[in-house]
Amino acid sequence: MAENTIDASLLAHMFLTGAQNLDAKKDWINELNVFPVPDGDTGTNMTMTIMSAVRMVQDIDSMNMKDLSKAISSGSLRGARGNSGVILSQLFRGFTKTVKGSDEIDIPMIADACEKAVETAYKAVIKPKEGTILTVAKGMAEIARKLVDAQMSLDVYIKNIIDYGNEVLAKTPDMLPVLKEAGVVDSGGEGLMTILEGAYDGLMGKEVDPDLGKAKEKSAEEEEAEEAAPAKPRFIYSAEFIISSGKSLPQAQIDELRAFLVQTGEQVVIIPDARELKVHVHTNEPGAVLTRALTLGQLKTVHIDNLMIEHHEKLIKDAAKASKDQAEELLRKAQPAKAVGFIEVCAGDGFEEIFRGLGADYIIKGGQTMNPSTEDVLDAIDQVNAENIFLFPNNKNIIMAARQAQELVKEKNIIVIPSKTIPQGITALLGYDPAQNVETNQSAMMDAITNVRTGEITYAIRDTSIDNVEIHQGDIMAVGDDGILSVGKDICETALASVGKMMFDDAELISIYYGQEYSEENANRLAQQISEKYPDIDVEVNNGGQPVYYCILSVE
Repeated sequence: MAENTIDASLLAHMFLTGAQNLDAKKDWINELNVFPVPDGDTGTNMTMTIMSAVRMVQDIDSMNMKDLSKAISSGSLRGARGNSGVILSQLFRGFTKTVKGSDEIDIPMIADACEKAVETAYKAVIKPKEGTILTVAKGMAEIARKLVDAQMSLDVYIKNIIDYGNEVLAKTPDMLPVLKEAGVVDSGGEGLMTILEGAYDGLMGKEVDPDLGKAKEKSAEEEEAEEAAPAKPRFIYSAEFIISSGKSLPQAQIDELRAFLVQTGEQVVIIPDARELKVHVHTNEPGAVLTRALTLGQLKTVHIDNLMIEHHEKLIKDAAKASKDQAEELLRKAQPAKAVGFIEVCAGDGFEEIFRGLGADYIIKGGQTMNPSTEDVLDAIDQVNAENIFLFPNNKNIIMAARQAQELVKEKNIIVIPSKTIPQGITALLGYDPAQNVETNQSAMMDAITNVRTGEITYAIRDTSIDNVEIHQGDIMAVGDDGILSVGKDICETALASVGKMMFDDAELISIYYGQEYSEENANRLAQQISEKYPDIDVEVNNGGQPVYYCILSVE
């Protein structure tokens, strides 16, 4: 490499090759998630964050450092998803603040920009934790400063920074015991290094895939059409049936059936109920699905619907509804703003119904399996015509994106209540008192969420060890506010054990929210067993309708 500076065109190329490398390796980064739950999403979140910026970079007409810096910073800030995505966006924001006023970047400026990136990212995190992406970035900023006067070429300088970053990354398990026990490095730090290694490849001449980012690009007309019409179904048939086996099927056989259905179609739901399995799947091969199901028992109440016919009918209904909705939207915006509004984040039709019944104005669909972006939160805020808006993330991995949106909104007063679980969000909203002012309600809600303990029941997707607990693939796990509550082979037994871990002296209410793959009957049986064990405490059963988690429990 002959040049010892980086101009806007080269920096843009390096940014795109970095994003390309992350996109190629995102699934592997997802697998570094400490908890072996079926929703490890660091790689996905970081990729969606950077791809938001990629599309803005690709739209620059005349490449210059100022416009490039704005595209990288604004695109990643608004597209940020999850804590890892928000921190990545803040690193980009700090870096571009330093370089945006220059035509070319040299070695001293790289050191300045790395330091500014780290400073900006650390400020965005309320309680920075070492052994994470922040530590890796800080280590690279420190070595970048030390090597400024080392009399080396730009490519060698950058290679040394990346090599040191990988050394720091390798040490993250020594800084966070939970990483060491799980046998992984920090996934966010791995994502950052993956980006920088791809950027270095771009510096050395690697080409960018011409289709990078294009799959998600949409014209204004396409986006408008998507809003007016439902997506055409990928699979033609919806199959629902019950497998009656005459005995309780082993979990391994249920998992094998689920794996087959996932390969055959989508929207797979399997609900074990005593000696039966209730099954739902969208597929193009209903015959193959039913043949496979027959290996487990007899079939009854089989329903097969043609989704293409339903899709066509929905198009007709939606076309008639579109003009009415547009008129109602114009009318809504013309109304004077009310004093207070509420936005909740959740996944599951049951939870949506609960929140709307409690007065939520807008529901952002998402949660543990799909963290909404800062842009999603901003869009929700725009939909709520209120002077003051209480925003409930209901997930610890969404709080940073909510706060980032809060900082970007100037015309409304956004109050983020840092609820880490959906039960916390429900309790906080229940505590709202319209007779009190915003500040008093904020304080009351903050207090309310501290009195809620949550356990989420799901299954392990791989073998690992957490908090000295051995976990094997297929085990049932209860994940609590601060780690693993219990592990077992049976959903009900694991849930009961988790309640015991969450219990405290002044507990008054235990709530069970059953999900897509846990029936109301099973939830009621669990409630009965909990009531027998804790007869002085009220027990409630509600439909959450959430994916991934069989049931979500709370004690308050």
